[in-house]
Amino acid sequence: MLGQVFKALNIATNVNLLPLNTLALPGRAEFFCRVNSNDELSEALAYARDRGLSVSVLGGGSNVIVGEAVAGLVIQMATRGIDRGPGAAGTQDILWTAAAGENWHQFVLHTLANNSYGLENLSLIPGLVGAAPIQNIGAYGLELSERFTRLEALEISSGKSLTFSKSDCQFGYRDSVFKQSAAGRFVITSVTLSLSEQPNVDVSYPALASALGLKQGQQSAISLRKIIAQQIGPQQVSEAVCRVRRQKLPDPAVQPNAGSFFKNPLVSEQHWQRLRQTYSQLPAYPQPDGGVKLPAAWLIEQAGWKGVSRGACGVHREHSLVLINLGACRGKELLLLAAEIIADIKQRFDVDLVIEPQLIGD
Repeated sequence: MLGQVFKALNIATNVNLLPLNTLALPGRAEFFCRVNSNDELSEALAYARDRGLSVSVLGGGSNVIVGEAVAGLVIQMATRGIDRGPGAAGTQDILWTAAAGENWHQFVLHTLANNSYGLENLSLIPGLVGAAPIQNIGAYGLELSERFTRLEALEISSGKSLTFSKSDCQFGYRDSVFKQSAAGRFVITSVTLSLSEQPNVDVSYPALASALGLKQGQQSAISLRKIIAQQIGPQQVSEAVCRVRRQKLPDPAVQPNAGSFFKNPLVSEQHWQRLRQTYSQLPAYPQPDGGVKLPAAWLIEQAGWKGVSRGACGVHREHSLVLINLGACRGKELLLLAAEIIADIKQRFDVDLVIEPQLIGD
């Protein structure tokens, strides 16, 4: 039952959020509104301000942990619209602006279909466009920040429209100002990215190179000219990314999950060297700042968590980075399992794991 409906704003009370998150966690929103335009969003924010309600924003539900009781107004973004415009004069750049409620993967496919390249490595990432800069989504050697130009947002407390530049967003690894000092203060309404009419594919990521038939080690030495000669184009890269993602991650429609649950931790080179003395097979990825990124999945699997369950919550049998709902898992129970894993990894490796999904509600 949705409860009372405020017809002027299409706001409902006591709304079940279980169908609206890919972990299928039970939760109920005190107030709920799906907005299809920025005008509706402005009206919904005004409604919340007038009544002193807190505001939570829900996109595709693919990167959230829902509490059982979500106080205030939950706004689901359903805005649509994609615009193409010229980039800087004298370049082959193209500016694409997409509404926050657009499906991310469909947006990527749309740009490829219109001979605009640069997002192929980010194919099949779940969720909506508006969530992409919050998380600074990334995959297979590319982060959103590398294509980012600007975004538009509404301030929740005032309804004022603001523009955020790339520097304003303070992008980091799976991080941005919207997860730090600006958390909970803004609703992103559109995102503008700079792509190119000229293909310039990146197949340096080992799993992607393998999916494209490149031999181990070949991807680091092969030049763009050779790639073009082998006819590896952006569309092929996108298709390969989709194949790899489908092989690596379970389908939420079959097994409720939120994808990768933990960030890959960053440690100092000295810390990594110490770990190597005990764990010689530990993979590592040097970073530009001198640090080292470690694969969280390897650490979790090494610690024996693959396939472990706690009640109705568990770690996937084949994908140790994925926590799953086995049937009646609740958000607080899932967080308890995550806390166990975090504590164990800290004790074993002295490495801090951080969860990726955002929390909504209690």
